[in-house]
Amino acid sequence: MADVRTFWRRVLIYTHRWLGIGGSLLFVVWFVSGIVLMYAGMPVLSPEERLNRLPRLDLTRARVSVGEAASRVGVAPEQVRIGMLGDRPVYRFAGSGDWTTVYADTGNVIGDFARDDAMAVVRGFVPEYAATAHYDALLTEPDQWTLQSQDFFPVHRVDLGDEAGSVIYVSSRTAEPVMQTSRSSRRWAYLGAVLHWMYFTPLRVHTALWIDVVIWLSILGCVLCLSGLVWGLWRLSTTTVYRFRSGTSRSPYAGLMRWHHYGGLVFGLFTFTWVFSGGLSLDPWDWHPPTTPTRVQRQAVVGGTFRLGPLTVPHLRTAQEAIEETFVVRELETVQFRGEPYLVAYNPMAGPDESTTLPTTLASLSTQAVDQRLVSAVRPEGGAFARFSNDQFDEVAVAAMPGSSIVDATWLRAYDAYYYDRDRRQRLPVLRVRYDDPVRTWLYFDPYRGAIVRKEERLTRLNRWLYHGLHSLDFAWLYAQRPLWDIVVILLSLGGIFVSVTSLAQGWRRLRRHGARMRGRAPSVPIS
Repeated sequence: MADVRTFWRRVLIYTHRWLGIGGSLLFVVWFVSGIVLMYAGMPVLSPEERLNRLPRLDLTRARVSVGEAASRVGVAPEQVRIGMLGDRPVYRFAGSGDWTTVYADTGNVIGDFARDDAMAVVRGFVPEYAATAHYDALLTEPDQWTLQSQDFFPVHRVDLGDEAGSVIYVSSRTAEPVMQTSRSSRRWAYLGAVLHWMYFTPLRVHTALWIDVVIWLSILGCVLCLSGLVWGLWRLSTTTVYRFRSGTSRSPYAGLMRWHHYGGLVFGLFTFTWVFSGGLSLDPWDWHPPTTPTRVQRQAVVGGTFRLGPLTVPHLRTAQEAIEETFVVRELETVQFRGEPYLVAYNPMAGPDESTTLPTTLASLSTQAVDQRLVSAVRPEGGAFARFSNDQFDEVAVAAMPGSSIVDATWLRAYDAYYYDRDRRQRLPVLRVRYDDPVRTWLYFDPYRGAIVRKEERLTRLNRWLYHGLHSLDFAWLYAQRPLWDIVVILLSLGGIFVSVTSLAQGWRRLRRHGARMRGRAPSVPIS
């Protein structure tokens, strides 16, 4: 029994010691960058700013229908955006992750989009910098700020030459700006998101490798925390009082090690939950399904193959006229609901100029941030409206889950525990429908676009608490209470930094002693 006890004692000591020496610096980086990430994420070009800077849509030169243009270039689009390129209207088709841009007056693909074309787009987008903007490079591989924009590659990088050090990226596929950064946003992103997510370009471009590295570092971090907690509780005396020059203690350690001992007992559990939940952010080994709807569910709402026939030039013009009774149309996007195509436009002037998502589609906008209008592409003379009516979702909710019965259907006018947003950018109301299928599916239907915006199952709901709950502390009683939430998270992070720094200091001293002993200049140091 004594041998077994000694064995496990040594396992705990050496596991925690050497993982701590190797991982303490990483923990410090994670905690510091996590605090920065609370207030500064990755650079974005907000949907509101992008729309605000677009010219008014002018379809007077359009001659080719959407369906004809798609047929000419051989694409079956899943999404269509209708906008301008210079003074010419264009159709931007998305399908299978690829974008194709076609002139609406001739039906021809835009062809080679060279540096002069990119400069013309930037000068039209930010005319106040037309004199100072200069071309930087054509990127065929992502840099640090375009890692999530690869559907738009290649992209042209243009420096605005302003005091803020602003850079705009223009896609060769869509002939439009897709990203902007400034010196300040890049600096804070490096200190926050890049360090916290280990978003280093040479590593991140190899997605599978990056995922494996982060997951396994999280696993080692969990082992480090748990071994420290077990060893710390083991060495904490409830009966014996240790006497030191500075006084008595329940810990057998002195100096920094005593602080590390006590600090680890106080903050070690929180550190473990953060490292554990951080690993879950990458869905290790696909342990839960995605929260996006399945193909069957999407098709039930869309109503079959996307119909391009009604998207004729006269119908587009009539739809624009109907919407412009409310606001100026800068861009139209197509959606389909229950087999009927619709055109949707947004008015970005109705809300704040901020976003946390890359504007790959206007769907990233929310009704809390902008006004919107829909028009039927089949009957555009029927006029514009803001959203689909509630009763239109009765059949859709049944068709989305064939073979399953509806437990309940509720129109949410306040967020629940799974559909929520502290900045209130998620749309409300939404229809939440709960089903009696084996995985207890919940679907959230958005009446503003006629789409399923979220799918929850038993495992995704568990993941919500294990990941978001533990990592962001987004519990209803705390998450929306600022600055209370900020204070709690920062204090816990500072505690984690303190424990990591004390470990780092002790680890450095131990390494120096080991190095000296190996060189024969110091005696062996017994295990404490």
